[in-house]
Amino acid sequence: MPADDVRVSGVSARYASALYDLADEKGALDAVAGDLSTLQKMIDDSDDFRRFIKSPVISRDAQSKGIAALATKAQLSPLAHKFLGLLAVNRRLFALPGVIAGFRAILAERRGEATAHVTSAAPLSDAQTASLIEALKKAIGRKVDIATKVDPSILGGLIVKVGSRMVDSSLKSKLQRLKLSMKGVG
Repeated sequence: MPADDVRVSGVSARYASALYDLADEKGALDAVAGDLSTLQKMIDDSDDFRRFIKSPVISRDAQSKGIAALATKAQLSPLAHKFLGLLAVNRRLFALPGVIAGFRAILAERRGEATAHVTSAAPLSDAQTASLIEALKKAIGRKVDIATKVDPSILGGLIVKVGSRMVDSSLKSKLQRLKLSMKGVG
C-alpha cells in the first residue's frame, strides 16, 4: 500500500530542487514532470517496485542496473534516466517518492498552480478528471494540478486535499458519521 503522506525534507528536498533546476536549465520541465508522474504510478501500483527502491539489502550495482532497465523500458527522458542512475549510485532511491512530491510542489509554486491530491475508489476517467480540474479551478481561483490515487477502501466518492484544506466526500466517511450519529440516538 503506498504511503498516504510523503514527507519532503532533507535529502528528498535537496534532490527535488536540484532536479528542478537542471530540468529548467535544459528546458525539460514538462518532460521530467511527465516522467515523474509515470514513476509515481509505478510506485503506487507495484509492491515489488516499492520494496526495490527502499531495500538496503539490494546492492548499489543491482539497484543501478535495475533502475536503468526500468527507465529504458518506461522510455523515460534522458535527464530522468540519468537522475535515477544518480539516485541509485548514491544509494538514495528510497527518497524517490519525496523527490517526486518535492519536484511537483516546486513546479506548481513557480507556475502559480495548486496541487490537489485526489483519492478515489476507482480510477477517474478523462472526463471526470477534466470536470474535477475545472471545479477545483473555480473554487481555488488558480490553475490546479491533480495527483490521483486509487484506494478501494473508501468505497465511493472522493477525498480531495489542496494545501491544508481537505474535503472528504467518501462513502466510507459518510457511513462512519452515520454510525456515530446512530449511536448517539439510542
